[in-house]
Amino acid sequence: MTAGTPLDLILLPTWLVPVEPAGVVLEGHGLGIRDGRIALIAPRERLLQSPTRELRELTGMLLAPGLVNTHGHAAMSLLRGMADDLPLMTWLEQHIWPAERRWVDQAFVHDGTALAIAEQIKGGVSCFSDMYFYPQVVAELVEKTGVRAQITLPILDFPIPGAADSEAVLRDGLPLFEKLRGHPRLRMAFGPHAPYTVGDASLLRVRDLAREYGAGIQMHVHETADEVAAAVQAGGERPLARLARLGLLGPHFQAVHMTQIDDSDIDLLRDSGTHVLHCPESNLKLASGFCPVEKLWQAGINIAVGTDGAASNNDLDLLGETRTAALLAKAVAGSATALNAHNALRMATLNGARALGMAEQTGSLEVGKAADLVAFDLSGLAQQPLYDPVSQLIYASGRDCVRHLWVAGEQLLDDGRLLRQDEQRLLANAHAWQARLAQQA
Repeated sequence: MTAGTPLDLILLPTWLVPVEPAGVVLEGHGLGIRDGRIALIAPRERLLQSPTRELRELTGMLLAPGLVNTHGHAAMSLLRGMADDLPLMTWLEQHIWPAERRWVDQAFVHDGTALAIAEQIKGGVSCFSDMYFYPQVVAELVEKTGVRAQITLPILDFPIPGAADSEAVLRDGLPLFEKLRGHPRLRMAFGPHAPYTVGDASLLRVRDLAREYGAGIQMHVHETADEVAAAVQAGGERPLARLARLGLLGPHFQAVHMTQIDDSDIDLLRDSGTHVLHCPESNLKLASGFCPVEKLWQAGINIAVGTDGAASNNDLDLLGETRTAALLAKAVAGSATALNAHNALRMATLNGARALGMAEQTGSLEVGKAADLVAFDLSGLAQQPLYDPVSQLIYASGRDCVRHLWVAGEQLLDDGRLLRQDEQRLLANAHAWQARLAQQA
């Protein structure tokens, strides 16, 4: 820090959890921000001697990296609760896909995504990944609202809202890769839907384009036992093995769900450096199965957490999702020591940033990284007595304890109040869509 150059903001929480190094909880420390980046992490006494334009006491609060929601379909927030308590393929084929064909346009995506962004910000999410239609609309909202995001081009081998086929998606979407190259908060990627909806020709095209653009690939893989069984019956190989044969797996590949995993899958994931995005509540609600989180963790595979869309979750509460992930990991592993609280928080922050190719920018509190921060209030009755703040955050707290959120040093949430979005307008838009969809269903 240049002597005499003031910081933009100093935050003085009761606890500071950097996530990296792992397992660390700093008390009596704070954090200084300059030009949107973390400029200083130091004891409180040193920070109080540093010139700054603003100083904020965060008494009773835990300051952590902003949460990273690695998988979702943001605009589907407008379909929340429309088709509950159904198996995955019934839910998709008989309810969700017909509703999307009828209703999804640019206005739907705009209003649904704006609602999802607001819900996530209020829940402590500073970065999210979106796999849905009209990605240019989503990109404009990310720019406007100040959040960080990965946006994927939706690739399916049949017509989708806004595109007659995958070639149309690529023709319209590839200019976004050029336009947004080097964007400080937005990263484009490819989103082939699933092995059963995308053929080899389209997958090879995605593989080559991802290499050309240095982009990630996010895909639903091994979501259900039926999916895997059908693939083996039709082609004689498991979906993950097919993706490996086609050359798609690697550190750029983000495999969503992975509830059906055997030893050969673990070998492929580990050897290729592929990331796994775990969506436990959606998997539970759709009875899709259980991702063996602890087995993957012990194998050295990077595993992160996502909410999936609000149509199958039904919320975008990543803190709640992380709690579910931690509890479920213990039950699946048959071990109470599986996925401890610190590792669960890491899965929801730094592991997510790594999966999205953003670890140099976000996911941990380190000098030089973007100031993506969330302040959780642990002073409530539900968190007392407090012996371990990270355990209390994961096991005893909900998203209602989120007080403040910053992305790249810009505050987007102040004491629970959205600073860049009009909450009443979001509610009115949601009610209007509800009336339309319910009346003409």
